Amino acid sequence: MKRAAPPPLNALRTFEVFARHRSMTRAADELCVTHGAVSRQIAVLQASLGVVLVSGPRHALTLTEAGLALADRLTPAFGAIEDAVQATRQGSVREIEISCLGTFALKWLIPRLPGFLAAHPEVRVRMSESYAPVDFRRDRFDGAIRIVEPNAIHPRAEAKRFLDHHQGVVGAPSLMAALPDLEAVSGATRLRSATFRQAWASWAELAGVELTPAVEEREFAHNHSLVEAAISGMGVAVAPWLFVAPDVLAGRLAAPFGFVKRPSWFAFLRPEGRRDAAVDAFRDWLVAEGERSPPPPIPSTGPGG
Repeated sequence: MKRAAPPPLNALRTFEVFARHRSMTRAADELCVTHGAVSRQIAVLQASLGVVLVSGPRHALTLTEAGLALADRLTPAFGAIEDAVQATRQGSVREIEISCLGTFALKWLIPRLPGFLAAHPEVRVRMSESYAPVDFRRDRFDGAIRIVEPNAIHPRAEAKRFLDHHQGVVGAPSLMAALPDLEAVSGATRLRSATFRQAWASWAELAGVELTPAVEEREFAHNHSLVEAAISGMGVAVAPWLFVAPDVLAGRLAAPFGFVKRPSWFAFLRPEGRRDAAVDAFRDWLVAEGERSPPPPIPSTGPGG
């Protein structure tokens, strides 16, 4: 029996990009074509398959059940093609892109990264900063580092836990010396990050502390700005141990009340079912470094005990 001719590869590729972004405009930007060209290629694919893949008004198209099923198979397939092409171009050198929380990268990952690169000269690591949820039906990076909450779902991802998550109250040493107890801390200027506005409430619940209403609050867009503001003495912050560990250990921040363990953890996420020796090596290195990472100080002590 003669096999049916496959649909045009360009049409499949265009549909995959649209399905990943769920946007004609963003698909056109990635492919460097016009909005109309994306629409025409999807129409060609639908005609070739005899199946409706998208529905709805032109400005708000959604995937049909058939479109979702096709996209779920196309994205890993095109990802594998991209990996093969990149490996061929680079010869023995494999470049991997890791999406990471910005403050974690600055304070924990990058200072340790030279050790991985020295042990694996055949691997290049490209970092990208993001706090967004990971969805490998859409995302094309090779791995991601995120804080994972219990029962969180990450589509098409394999997750490897490599660090526990602790948070605690930190501030400049001179400021913390003037705050003898948690009641005094509760009345100090509170710093918070827009990426986790509930940090104070979350910490208070875990620590069993009843917070009084804040006298003054200052918000920062990202955790690294929050940490620098705390170092400067602008107020008191609740921050993850891994974001402030270098500054606590160096004496730029004080944490006399210690850190409480959160039910979440730091995990390395990678596309489900995609085998890659370079990504395997990076994951295993993260686990080993996590085991060597210093634990947070206990209450009423410095880092040295």
